Amino acid sequence: MTTLALTSLLAAGPAGADGGSFWLPAARSTTAGEVDSLFYLILGISLFFFVLIVAVMLAFVLRYRHRRERPAEPSRDHNLPLELTWTLIPVVLVAVIFFYGFRDYLDITTPPRNSYQVQVEAQQWSWSFTYPNGYTDSVLHVPVARPVELVMTSRDVIHSLYIPAFRIKRDVVPGRYAKVWFEATEPGEYDLFCAEYCGTNHSNMITKVVVHPTGEFETWLGKASNFLEQMTPVDAGRKIFQVRGCQQCHSVDGTAKVGPSLRGVFGHQVRLADGSTVTADENYIRQSILEPASEVVAGFDPVMPTFQGRLSDQEITALIAYLKSLDGN
Repeated sequence: MTTLALTSLLAAGPAGADGGSFWLPAARSTTAGEVDSLFYLILGISLFFFVLIVAVMLAFVLRYRHRRERPAEPSRDHNLPLELTWTLIPVVLVAVIFFYGFRDYLDITTPPRNSYQVQVEAQQWSWSFTYPNGYTDSVLHVPVARPVELVMTSRDVIHSLYIPAFRIKRDVVPGRYAKVWFEATEPGEYDLFCAEYCGTNHSNMITKVVVHPTGEFETWLGKASNFLEQMTPVDAGRKIFQVRGCQQCHSVDGTAKVGPSLRGVFGHQVRLADGSTVTADENYIRQSILEPASEVVAGFDPVMPTFQGRLSDQEITALIAYLKSLDGN
């Protein structure tokens, strides 16, 4: 079987319910096909030479095994045609792989000029996506059949944005911006992971990419951006609590996580790390959101990032209303 035939067979693979293969999920971006072709080419070459080398090795073991009646013969110093063959073939194969790999790399890392730009911020252990109108969500929403550019940075450690269906993966590093782009080909929901170990809750740093049908993305963005006017303060505060990743560190059921649970905290006395106590009223909650290191709860580390400049007064008021609703009884 030739390498090309073996590669084609592997690419077909046992088809999944979503059109994917045994090896990869269904491709749902314009550049995913390029990545798949290169993957299957490398896999096919690797398997072809693995089978060939093992077969030749077994043949040599059987053909040239030690026999008492046959004395050992001295080996030749070298065989120029054979040495050229096993040198030139790998060089050609590596050059071909490099050519297609570099071409695909340039395609994936060079966004079209008409790309729709979304700002991405990663932090332990959540994602936030900010749209050109200033709206921020914990789920990435994009239009179908339109290039989308992600401009990404991290607030703490190294993360890695990975969307398997789009075949994109890019490290997100604090103190700098990384860019990646894609163009979704079909509406639907797709998984988005962090592919770089980033702490104890790394495996929970999961969200979705929602690809909207033609004409529906703009409608969704308009409604989502005005959620403070359309929801009660408690419901709006619950949404902010989820969108901003607060639930990653604070529970609302009494369970302590990286930070203290917020169930029933409002109006009660809180013991601080310096031994003093404070009443968890509106001012304390606001202070904890804007300057979290100023009054740290006893038994917890000062690891919460500040939300100064990231939350408006209206959003903080909604969060306070939500915390008031978390009755501890």
